[in-house]
Amino acid sequence: MDEKQRQDEYASSRADRLPSLQEVLSRRTRPPVDLFMFYLFLQREGAEDILDFWLDVQQHENLCRAYFKDIRKSGRNLKEEWPEYWDYARRRGSIYGTVVGMGEAKRSTGSMDHLMTGDDEKYRPRSTSPRPGASTALSDHTRVASASPKNANDDPPRSTTPFSLSGRTPTLFHKRASRAPTIIPRSQAITRQNLIASAERIYYRYLCPATTVSSTENHEIYLPPALRIHSFPLSSAHEPRSPAEMQLMAQIPDMFHAQKDYCFRAMEQDAFPRFLRSKAFGNLTPVSALVRLIVGLIILWIGLAVGFSLIFLDVHPKSKRFFLFIPYTIAILCLISHQYELDPILVFLGQSETTPFRTLHIREPYVRKLLLGRAVWVSVLVAAFSTALTMIFWAVPGHRL
Repeated sequence: MDEKQRQDEYASSRADRLPSLQEVLSRRTRPPVDLFMFYLFLQREGAEDILDFWLDVQQHENLCRAYFKDIRKSGRNLKEEWPEYWDYARRRGSIYGTVVGMGEAKRSTGSMDHLMTGDDEKYRPRSTSPRPGASTALSDHTRVASASPKNANDDPPRSTTPFSLSGRTPTLFHKRASRAPTIIPRSQAITRQNLIASAERIYYRYLCPATTVSSTENHEIYLPPALRIHSFPLSSAHEPRSPAEMQLMAQIPDMFHAQKDYCFRAMEQDAFPRFLRSKAFGNLTPVSALVRLIVGLIILWIGLAVGFSLIFLDVHPKSKRFFLFIPYTIAILCLISHQYELDPILVFLGQSETTPFRTLHIREPYVRKLLLGRAVWVSVLVAAFSTALTMIFWAVPGHRL
């Protein structure tokens, strides 16, 4: 089954519902509720780093899966090739259980318990993951939050939600595109050093405090204390040799899975519902809607000024007042489009805005049906208000001042 057939199959399964976040992230949906539009939506809110992190960790996990599959295809035994990881996965569980031949995969907590120092239980913070029952699943991560037994006030201030990072402001225009690649280059065999380099890049880009790296390279995301990783003791510049480094190396494949899962739940509960409301029930960007509001008010003022002039100058024939229908229709169309964040003309043309005044074709069937229904309703409102306003100014008797 090729890609187009798979897309058609997924589209038919969503004939009477909106897509889920997992379908969007898996690139199974079509515009205007696809991954590209979701990225632009988060970018306008200044929260695209959450999605960037999820995509990069997904790429890191794909790289690890490819490494394990290479070992299996070469006929080597993972237990002999990487005994530290085999022992870690057997004891702690791993998301790659089926890939490495350990039966049904267990959800890894991605713990980095060897990165901490001090008393484990004394510095164990409470989980604030949005996932129900996360306090048990994240028990191993609580050690990460205490990389050293220091006062919590020594840490830099952090926000309390992934979508309200301190110092971040929403952006109205496109500013950068740092989406993770979807294809893993395979010019040569994947090594464990490649896995370290992938994890190292993710840590210094998204998890390392912004005070330790340059602002142009750091896009730190919010994580609850139980999921924070305070250091990355391995280096891609040299291969681990000591037993302690080999033990740390064994945790690299599952290192970010719990953080990735937290970001998924945060997007699913916060940003994604707003994204669906924006794109499945409207087709305008905030900037475009604001421009329509300004244009609508200006044209309405001009129409009212002309209407009162025709009345107080007692212009004949009286039928000339019917031409007021033109400015009133344009003005009310702009104002109602701003109110609903939906332009019925664009909907009837099958278009939805990506960035201000740039559009793409609506290809998701259920979204197209929803937008057509709302476009008809908006058109009826525009016609009703325009007709009523025009008839009022026509019926008022003229009186020359």
